[in-house]
Amino acid sequence: MNPYLLLIFVVFLAVGSIVIFNRLVRGRIHVQEGWSGIDVQLKRRHDLIPNFVETVKGYMGYERAVLEKVTQLRSQAGQATGVKERASLENDITRALKTIFAVVEAYPDLKASQHFLELQKSLAEVENEIQLARRYYNGTVRNYNILIETFPGNLYASVFRFKAADFFEIESSVDRAVPEVKL
Repeated sequence: MNPYLLLIFVVFLAVGSIVIFNRLVRGRIHVQEGWSGIDVQLKRRHDLIPNFVETVKGYMGYERAVLEKVTQLRSQAGQATGVKERASLENDITRALKTIFAVVEAYPDLKASQHFLELQKSLAEVENEIQLARRYYNGTVRNYNILIETFPGNLYASVFRFKAADFFEIESSVDRAVPEVKL
């Protein structure tokens, strides 16, 4: 066997290995960046929740259980570890906030409050930002998981212990359902 061909093969294999390894690392960093974007937006929402609850509490004496649930979920989400657990708790917070907004309809004085309207607008903006951050995160997770599960990346991923990332998904079948529109 020609030693030059062997040398070219070894160099090609080394360069290919470096390229694949670097793509895996880049993908993992993009996933971490995506999660950081979600985390920032969730923090913004968590910072708004106490003000929102205090504003609504004075008007909604009978619905204290809903307000307490939001506060409890916020606390649990702050202590969550892992994407799946955090996503589940954040989805619960979203549902609880939707419940509060639905109940607010019965309180015209609250709906007319300038402070409430500003908080409602801020929460709506944060929810939109969360959706954008989730979309970016899930896109980076998809790309990273494709690298890990396709050949030859799967060989390097198993050797260097790259693990597939979890998507930030909607878990509730109620949230996944298409809304019914009646005219």
